[in-house]
Amino acid sequence: MINSELFKQLEFIKEIDKLKLIFRKTRIFDNSRHENDAEHSYHLAMMAVILSGYSKEKIDVDKVVKMVLVHDLPEIYSGDIMVYNKKQGEISKEDIKAADKIFGMLPQPQGDELKALWREFEEKKTPEAKFAAAIDRLEPIMQNHAHNGGAWVQHNISAQRVVEVNSHIGNGSAELWEYAESLIKECATKGYIK
Repeated sequence: MINSELFKQLEFIKEIDKLKLIFRKTRIFDNSRHENDAEHSYHLAMMAVILSGYSKEKIDVDKVVKMVLVHDLPEIYSGDIMVYNKKQGEISKEDIKAADKIFGMLPQPQGDELKALWREFEEKKTPEAKFAAAIDRLEPIMQNHAHNGGAWVQHNISAQRVVEVNSHIGNGSAELWEYAESLIKECATKGYIK
């Protein structure tokens, strides 16, 4: 018979499989289908490892990897809301309730540790959170650029709004923001977005 702590951890592992069912507005690079949250989180973890040298400040890469792996877990219950439809910097009551539910499945102090990483990511104040937030926004910019504006075109998002929502990339990495800005400008110049 397994102990209660292990049982909770295994139930959590089964529950987070549902992240594969949460589809984002962006499509994968080959444009064959929408990306799911689990794929997005994995991609960000790899980006953290590969691109960490471009962080504006010294960061704990392992912490960033953990952060990006947990940052979308509450969406299992709250769903994926397009970033352009949210108030920037606001954590909704629904997100907090969803975070309480998913991280509450784990034994303590493990659940509290992961919830604290999620909140740190959402608040974007620490060097790790700023960098994690930067790569979280860079990936869909790259995807939308690869698809001639992709979700921006589909949802009628202007270049100005894309810049407003994503300019915080520069808080985590000047180089990554410069790159992202060039992709946004190219989409606008080519007439894909207004």
